[in-house]
Amino acid sequence: MIYARIAGTGSYLPGEPVSNDDLVARGIETSDEWIVGRTGIRARHLAPQGMVTSDLARVASQHALEAAGCKPQDIDLIVVATSTPDYIFPSTATLLQSKLGITNGCAAFDLQAVCSGFVYALTVAEKFIRSGSHKRALVVGAEVFSRILDWSDRGTCVLFGDGAGAVVLEASDLPGILGSALHADGSHHPILCVPGSVAAGQVVGDPFLRMDGQAVFKFAVRVLGEVAHEVLADAGVGVQDVDWLIPHQANIRILQATAKRLGVPDDKVIATVAAHGNTSAASVPLALDLGIRDGRIQRGQKLLLEGVGGGFTWGAALIHY
Repeated sequence: MIYARIAGTGSYLPGEPVSNDDLVARGIETSDEWIVGRTGIRARHLAPQGMVTSDLARVASQHALEAAGCKPQDIDLIVVATSTPDYIFPSTATLLQSKLGITNGCAAFDLQAVCSGFVYALTVAEKFIRSGSHKRALVVGAEVFSRILDWSDRGTCVLFGDGAGAVVLEASDLPGILGSALHADGSHHPILCVPGSVAAGQVVGDPFLRMDGQAVFKFAVRVLGEVAHEVLADAGVGVQDVDWLIPHQANIRILQATAKRLGVPDDKVIATVAAHGNTSAASVPLALDLGIRDGRIQRGQKLLLEGVGGGFTWGAALIHY
């Protein structure tokens, strides 16, 4: 039997942290107290002009390859989860392939599921490996959400940041992903979307992120609880056996409400939202990499990864690390 295991992780946050006070100094009508009290966010990273998603993905990927003890040419599949690609086409995955110097002709494609993107991409890559068609996949979540924010809308612009996280997923004789589940319901798309597009060289509609915060909160807490129970039940694992809950880092209140609903104590939740805000598809691998590198996450532990994002999409994966 062929399984898939995480061999290495990496992450990257561009530039220096931008604090809530820094945003106030830039003219945004808000305050550190208002942002922290409602979201738990204290800072975020913003990519400088000229830095694109594939640039962030490259650095995170290099760190993951180093951690896995792999060379770029060892990769035979690249999946990049992003909602902020470099171009309409080619895919950010192929641009990443080029920047890493991978010349073996491996498959490379983007996956768009917004904040659930990394969980989606990890689950898809696992299927390739378990089928026997591929042996080593580079799975990346990378975003430059700062490029789609309306900086006059304090209800959204303070929430998001830029970043990238990556894992090397490789074939193994031992189970690494114990279970996963992916879902979507497009009827909820109006509560979180970027309702614009490009046609005939012009922006059609609204090119900025729009969100109904209360509706998103209620939906996210409900589906994150449901999908967690679904995956645990399918894997035959109890909540008490989960060593770390690693949810999408959107809002500290969502993290806390999800953990409470699952009965997971706060000290078993990897929370990084304070340091980098909501980085969409990058948030789960960023938190995963931090937990591994600071020593909290150890080999042999069980990790529950969760994501929920615009679409609406949501999913979870139970990992035996």
